[in-house]
Amino acid sequence: MSASPAAVSEAPEPLVLRHDANGVATLTLNRPNARNALSRPLMAALQSALDAIGEDAAVNVVVLAGAGPAFCAGHDLKEMRSDPTEAAHKATFQQCSQMMTTVVRLRQPVIARVHGIATAAGCQLVAACDLAVASEEARFATPGVNIGLFCSTPMVALSRAVGRKAAMEMLLTGDFVPAARAFEIGLVNRVVPAEALESEVDALARQIASKSPLSLTIGKEAFYRQAELGLDEAYAYTSEVMTRNMLARDAAEGIDAFIEKRPPVWEGR
Repeated sequence: MSASPAAVSEAPEPLVLRHDANGVATLTLNRPNARNALSRPLMAALQSALDAIGEDAAVNVVVLAGAGPAFCAGHDLKEMRSDPTEAAHKATFQQCSQMMTTVVRLRQPVIARVHGIATAAGCQLVAACDLAVASEEARFATPGVNIGLFCSTPMVALSRAVGRKAAMEMLLTGDFVPAARAFEIGLVNRVVPAEALESEVDALARQIASKSPLSLTIGKEAFYRQAELGLDEAYAYTSEVMTRNMLARDAAEGIDAFIEKRPPVWEGR
């Protein structure tokens, strides 16, 4: 017996969409009607996708994007107010912090492809990515101060991506920062016309994905570790890193290819 139309329900859309091509995995936040607000289920889906990519040898670069009219509007405030207990709030911010840390510590470089708004934890996500490309109409803000909730966790990523004065101005005023200003303060690497955003990010991702996967992994980890060290310790650490890198097959192949004026053939990780 066939089911009646009322009894048939469509499977819900995935909260994170994944598309792989040419060594690049694109993860798209998929709550367009909520401007991709970071609900706990969405954060769990993104965490799961990032964890899977970290183990995927076929992926050299990750792109983070948003479906619909915005990149990401931050935390889901309705969800947070639905359970105003200390335990619920603590769990939300711990989950978000783990996800942001995963972006930084993921072995592959991560590029944010930003359109529309990126606010609060959405701005934090942009700041946490290794690179960011924004459309000309993109806007950024840490507006928590406007509703009595200072953007303290977004501050961690923001203050590591831009200068202190610029970060404090965003945090204290809550004002929107246009894409051009975001470029000036170093929150994004490039600003392009909206119609060119996808192609610009794709070209950048493919360029990076063509490099030695091993050297990308080594370099990204070393970049963030040395940034937390003093000058002498940073040089000591990176000297050890470069020594290990030089002993790797890809370094020998890359140098030989340069000398022989031919394209290198990377072994992988």
